[in-house]
Amino acid sequence: MKYKSIAIDGPAGSGKSLMAKMLSEQKGYTYLDTGAMYRTVALKAIRSNIDTLDGKKLEELIKNIDIKLVIENNRQHMYLDNECVDSLIRTNEVSKGASDVSKFPPVRLFLVDMQRQVAKNHNVVMEGRDIGTYVLPDADFKFFLTANNEKRAQRRLLQMQKDGKDTTYEEVLADIVYRDKQDSGRDFAPLKKADDAIEIDTSEMGIDEVFNTLLRYLNGK
Repeated sequence: MKYKSIAIDGPAGSGKSLMAKMLSEQKGYTYLDTGAMYRTVALKAIRSNIDTLDGKKLEELIKNIDIKLVIENNRQHMYLDNECVDSLIRTNEVSKGASDVSKFPPVRLFLVDMQRQVAKNHNVVMEGRDIGTYVLPDADFKFFLTANNEKRAQRRLLQMQKDGKDTTYEEVLADIVYRDKQDSGRDFAPLKKADDAIEIDTSEMGIDEVFNTLLRYLNGK
């Protein structure tokens, strides 16, 4: 049996996480947030007092890391050292660290293997930064969502405040700018639109408008 896959790429705050969740619920597919996996590695590095830009130490960390991706009711949960860390990986510090560790091929290769295994065994909506170009280059559908920096920062701030995180608009905007530079500038599997991906600028679009646009493409209308 060949499972179906939908790839949604884009920078932070473009709306890809929400759209991936909504599509997975609508289609009954497994939702996979690949960014959460990089965040979990970053959290382990931070807890181990390892610089998230120290490639050699990160390579050693990956060899011994106890990280698990558990799928329950088509949703993923990240475990680190047998602890569910879903609520611990959404801070600005971990966000920056995730962008740092994702630069290093050993980290990406380790996590991409996990991501592809999920896609081999489930219908998936997978979101990230290199899904359509590298992780699942043969995905059935590919979308690339984008938005201007200010709108993305506003969205991310609202989400973090909703989650009880103490931060400011300026901090969130700085984090977005930093991550864009890191993600687009890395040599290995950078953030970029796949040639065959459908690009949607969500800056001035509401949630339902974006979702219905995606559905029209999926339904061939």
